[in-house]
Amino acid sequence: MPDGNRSLNLSPSPARIRSTVASVVDQPEDLREIRLFHKALADVNRLRIVQRLADGPASVTDLIDHIGLSQPLVSWHLGKLRTSGIVTTSRIGRETICSLRPGVFSEAAVRERSVLGLASGR
Repeated sequence: MPDGNRSLNLSPSPARIRSTVASVVDQPEDLREIRLFHKALADVNRLRIVQRLADGPASVTDLIDHIGLSQPLVSWHLGKLRTSGIVTTSRIGRETICSLRPGVFSEAAVRERSVLGLASGR
């Protein structure tokens, strides 16, 4: 163009169309729960938190020291783990104590096998 302006392509790309359609399609709740669980574990810092909590409950301060992240980041990661049901927290005075929810991984394995149709031994 003589004035140096680029023309805008206003039509969506095929990838954008697929993404929009996928977000509109009603996703089964049980599959969304499995996705949430795995998404919570899809970060190395959250895995390090889980690894530490496998040894027993820990305060947020303990987790900060263990992982080496700032308090806001550790709290953010803990929020993701709480939302997915992996971690529980309780308050003791000014400290927040974090624990793995008892049986969370065995329950998740059983649920996934059932939802994905693997429970029957196929």
